Amino acid sequence: MTSLPQKAIPGKARAVIIGGGVSGCSVAYHLAKLGWTDIVLLERKQLTCGTTWHAAGLIGQLRASQNMTRLAKYSADLYVKLEEETGVATGMRQVGSITVALTQERKHEIYRQASLARAFDVDVREIAPREVKEMYPHLNVSDVVGAVHLPLDGQCDPANIAMALAKGARQRGAKIVEGVKVTAVHQKDGRVTGVSWAQGEEQGTIETDIVINCAGMWARELGAMSGVTVPLHACEHFYLVTEAIEGLGRLPVLRVPDECAYYKEDAGKMMLGAFEPKAKPWGMEGIREDFCFDQLPEDFEHFEPILEMGVNRMPMLGTAGIHTFFNGPESFTPDDRYYLGEAPELGGYWVAAGYNSIGIVSSGGAGMALAQWINDGEAPFDLWEVDIRRAQPFQKNRAYLKERVSETLGLLYADHFPYRQVETSRGVRRSPIHEHLKARGAVFGEVAGWERANWFAREGQEREYRYSWKRQNWFENGREEHLAVRNNVGLFDMTSFGKIRIEGRDALAFLQRMCANDLDVAPGKIVYTQMLNNRGGIESDLTISRLSETAFFAVVPGATLQRDLAWLRKHVRDEFVVITDVTASESVLCLMGPRSRELIQKVSPNDFSNENNPFGTFQEIEIGMGLARAHRVTYVGELGWELYVPTDQTAHVFEVLEEAGRDFDLKLCGLHTLDSCRIEKAFRHFGHDITDEDHVLEAGLGFAVKTGKGDFLGRDAVLRKREAGLGRRMVQFRLTDPEPLLFHNEALVRDGKIVGIITSGNYGHHLGGAIGMGYVPSEGQSESDILGSKYEIEIAGERFAAEASLKPMYDPKSERVRA
Repeated sequence: MTSLPQKAIPGKARAVIIGGGVSGCSVAYHLAKLGWTDIVLLERKQLTCGTTWHAAGLIGQLRASQNMTRLAKYSADLYVKLEEETGVATGMRQVGSITVALTQERKHEIYRQASLARAFDVDVREIAPREVKEMYPHLNVSDVVGAVHLPLDGQCDPANIAMALAKGARQRGAKIVEGVKVTAVHQKDGRVTGVSWAQGEEQGTIETDIVINCAGMWARELGAMSGVTVPLHACEHFYLVTEAIEGLGRLPVLRVPDECAYYKEDAGKMMLGAFEPKAKPWGMEGIREDFCFDQLPEDFEHFEPILEMGVNRMPMLGTAGIHTFFNGPESFTPDDRYYLGEAPELGGYWVAAGYNSIGIVSSGGAGMALAQWINDGEAPFDLWEVDIRRAQPFQKNRAYLKERVSETLGLLYADHFPYRQVETSRGVRRSPIHEHLKARGAVFGEVAGWERANWFAREGQEREYRYSWKRQNWFENGREEHLAVRNNVGLFDMTSFGKIRIEGRDALAFLQRMCANDLDVAPGKIVYTQMLNNRGGIESDLTISRLSETAFFAVVPGATLQRDLAWLRKHVRDEFVVITDVTASESVLCLMGPRSRELIQKVSPNDFSNENNPFGTFQEIEIGMGLARAHRVTYVGELGWELYVPTDQTAHVFEVLEEAGRDFDLKLCGLHTLDSCRIEKAFRHFGHDITDEDHVLEAGLGFAVKTGKGDFLGRDAVLRKREAGLGRRMVQFRLTDPEPLLFHNEALVRDGKIVGIITSGNYGHHLGGAIGMGYVPSEGQSESDILGSKYEIEIAGERFAAEASLKPMYDPKSERVRA
């Protein structure tokens, strides 16, 4: 493919894609398929010359969630068809894949994944070590305890896939230009207006209002030029290819995660690749200008432990000659998930980058989803787990990234235990009482950079997680905290909540348009509401307090703050509204439980009675020697208050509450308890139970929707759904056997047939069993039809009986909340 002469670079385009790896080529192909003809893709050197050319090309369809699996399946189907469509050989072969387990914990994990695969309609089979040996005769299976086989997985030639996508895009009118470097992205009034480029001595500008950053390991620096956060960092990724081995024959792709290794047969040779536990970050000083199809220096010492295990696992490697020992850079993100979507900082600036070694299998589907999103103005389905809006601005810090990606590469093949915490780059965001909590036994987890107390260790108990798929070492701690909240009083530090002020002359009109509930309430009232999209899906789940005629205060989960800010700002019209992130200005101490009123009255002279401070209202209070706002709301389903305390007074207020709490046996509680309490009350969790793909009525949140108040975003979709009836209902489940645990993504079985998944799960210590939420198909069915069925939940291939309820199993009438 030769460079186009300068005159062929147009002065105007509908979209400019930056980066010619598999991601950029896929976005170009899919936009062109949607009928976009004036697209330009600019590649600084040559197509595929960054990471794509040396990718291993494994096509595994099963991913951690339904939509990621949907995208991977789409990629596999696309790569099979591309060859026919473009005449470019993609090397796509559906040889199948096997994952083997060497421990009982890993066997449980891969069997859970097999249950999930069945729920997503992916062909899968659990197989015995004997069957592994039949399919993979060269393998030592002496210590294999279990395995799963996915017959439709495969492998491909990554560079040719990119070339095929590029050709398909060109055939539909897209322009692809190599040897052109982007020097600037222009913007005006918060939107993209154009791109400047250089090709040798030639320079120019393309007018455009859509730019897509597909720059791979350069994406962070390219984003930084425009003030856009794309937190990723390159790591060294190693593999070796043997000389030809006689009689090797076609083999499935093999993964041995307990040895951090994958194996792939290709043209009679064997490839062994690694995701080692401590990786080597690369490119700290930036990436050389002339980098193109480059390899990194060999580091055999680093790879040797993997090879030693490999020779034991596949003895023929001991005698096969090494043809290639390869080391090349790949980009990794702080949470091992890629970035897709429109950057919150700049309208018209889109991102598809950071693929964490699964770029080939992801890019087909990601390109399709992003093209659809750009074309329609909203995501085709829930893409929150890869949404660029989950990135926190501080995460572009290079010291943070360098340390974190040394861990995230290895986490790809580590055991994916529930509640697993990252260990690197910790302590960046802390509450003012962090040290107080630490001194009292807090064991911290991290979300969006925030250190949060997940559970409290007893005196003399070790303060770290012992991970397992069964009950972990903090299970009893969680139980004690949970029962303290149900029967007495507990205190949570929820400073990580996102806090947004929305104020100005038009604030009420703006929020009435954005929210499904009615915000025209008296100052002092708190409204629980959702912000919906045009499909009636839930973009945000939040509470909004009216501070005055013109000022409102929204509280959102810490993880969704950037998403919620972007959603609000994107929808401001010619209105006088100011939207400010005030998260750091106040801490939140949640005092919850039946004795919370008695305790708070000990430290504050204010009136906390139902007459003066009913549920859903707030008041400014004196507390100790400070001031706070006491919001009477709850996420645990008990009487209680969220205390919003100025950051500088937080430690004082905490000390006052703790001192007074001695007479009440006040218990400090962590985030795990918050979650186990909320699931007993069937409160929904954004990102799991409710997403932008879930209709607000089907999620059971119709009580917070007021169609009579006038027009708002999503109102038509609510009215249509009311007319048509619900296609599915959110149901709460409790396992009747108290032993098994639910976490998320277990298969939901109705009358013997898998009908969905558990969207979130935890242990209900008060209800005495694992609790899960999930959607059940309900078209044309009454409540008694739904509840009359027989339900089971499949965990790692085993089915357990479950009782179902459409009302919260705990305190269905919310009498405790309003006590």
